[in-house]
Parts: sequence; C-alpha cells; structure tokens
Amino acid sequence: MPSPKRKTLLVLLLGILGLAVLAAAYDWYRGRYQRTVLFDAADLRLPPGLEGPGPIRLVHFHDPACPCNVGNQQHLAELVERYAPLGVTFHAVQRPGSRGGLPPALATLQPLAALPGSEGLPASPALAIWDRQGRLAYVGPYSEGATCTSANSFVEPVLDALLKGRPVRAGGTLAEGCFCAWR
Repeated sequence: MPSPKRKTLLVLLLGILGLAVLAAAYDWYRGRYQRTVLFDAADLRLPPGLEGPGPIRLVHFHDPACPCNVGNQQHLAELVERYAPLGVTFHAVQRPGSRGGLPPALATLQPLAALPGSEGLPASPALAIWDRQGRLAYVGPYSEGATCTSANSFVEPVLDALLKGRPVRAGGTLAEGCFCAWR
C-alpha cells in the first residue's frame, strides 16, 4: 500500500496532467474554431423562385460536421417557432461536399441546393435575411461569441425591424466566435 505522501503526490501529478490535457484541448479548439470573420454579401442572391417581392426569408448556412452548429441549433428552432407564424420563411443551405443534415427539430427548414454567391461565404454557421421586397437585409453570424442564444443574437432585432416595415441594411458584418470554414 502506498504511503500517504505517495498518494498525495500521485493525486497532484494526475491533477496537473488533467489540467494540461484540458488546456491543450482548449488551445486546439480556439485555434481551429474560434476566429474573427468578415461576412460580406456582395454577390449573395436568392435563387430563382424565391427572388423578388414576397415574405421575409431567412436562409441558414450550415455544415453538419461543424461543432459550432450545436450552439445555434436550439436558437434557430426558437426563431422558427417565434417567426414562422408571423410569415417569415426559413430555408437551409448545406456546405457543398458535406455529409449529414439538420437535426429533426429543424426539419421544417426548406432545403436549398445552392444559393448564388454562397460560394463566397467565409464561414458557418451563418444566415442571410431578405426583406419583403427581396433585398438582402442582413448576412452574418447569429451572434458573437462561443455560444448563440437570443440574449446575444443579431437576428431578432433584424427580423423585428423588418416585420415593422423598417428598412435594414447590414450587408457586411465582422464577428468573433465559433465558426467553421465554408470554402
């Protein structure tokens, strides 16, 4: 049986090793997913059939393999629940070449094969919102930071303004958060 000093030393060494592993994992995560991204919508357009006057349209850009999607899926489901009854339509574009799909809670999003100009999108998860006249009102992240909730969201103020008939033009957004490369 080890002496109390050896047990203490072993526990201390295991604790230090555990902290080192956690620090390395966090550093890996920050290096791979935490980034500052400039979303620019110069070429982003709705596909034929959705373009022009109509309802407010929200398009969700996602990569099923991106761990950053987990943080915004609940928020997106809440947006659908809150704004779909008000006439906002929800669509989804999956990163080209990716596998998988949306979780069952987001099955109501209408899938789009592609969106003209989306190849220039820098990262996901992201979204774009078009107003009732078919003009791009917003493109960028759901929020800034590692997690996405209605408390730190950019989306609700844009949708609320558009539903009240106020114009919104936020075509370029700089944000820091959890993002995966789109291209």
